[in-house]
Amino acid sequence: MRHLEWHRNDHIGWLRAAVLGANDGLISTSSLVLGVAAAQTKLEPVLIAATAGLVAGALSMAAGEYVSVSSQADTEKADLARETAELASKPEAELAELTAIYIERGLSAQLAFQVAQELTGKDALGAHSRDELGMSQATIARPLQAAMASAAAFIVGAAPPLLLVIFVPLASVSIAVSVVTLLLLVILGGLAARLGGAPLLPGAIRVAFWGVVAMACTALVGRVFGIVA
Repeated sequence: MRHLEWHRNDHIGWLRAAVLGANDGLISTSSLVLGVAAAQTKLEPVLIAATAGLVAGALSMAAGEYVSVSSQADTEKADLARETAELASKPEAELAELTAIYIERGLSAQLAFQVAQELTGKDALGAHSRDELGMSQATIARPLQAAMASAAAFIVGAAPPLLLVIFVPLASVSIAVSVVTLLLLVILGGLAARLGGAPLLPGAIRVAFWGVVAMACTALVGRVFGIVA
């Protein structure tokens, strides 16, 4: 009977990309809004900057994640191709290698050899990819999935500051973006920690702290350029 049980690492690929994308979308777009708003007295440049930041950021996250995970996928394919060739050319050596792995994990030599034989007979490449190379369905590279998750998460993260620019008067937009972003960062950090099985408070504080630093630095840059102009 198949073992059905939920594990966090079953979703680690898309979860990592989604959390990174949402964080980046929220922090970068909010920082951009604060920086431009500090240097401008008109709404249009702030709105254009926020919209451009959302589009460019989402596409950049998708492209970067796709390239990165594709490199991982290429490495996995190369490792599997090498294992396939070795299984075809020297099956006895590969069987001995698998046996040694199981002995190292605590099985007796006789039992390790028996297990290695049976797994090799059923799916030799699957056994070596899992136990020698450390690959599994949960961690295997999926470039397109990672790219789409990153882009979608970035858009979700960037949407709140953009909506605030649209619906809040320019005089209040900086305060509104700062407060809402800080609140969302705390929630997002806590959620990420919860999904990853880590304590809520440290995760929330960590994300919020670096978000505040990014927004403060960008607002300072906008203020300086606004004064110079």
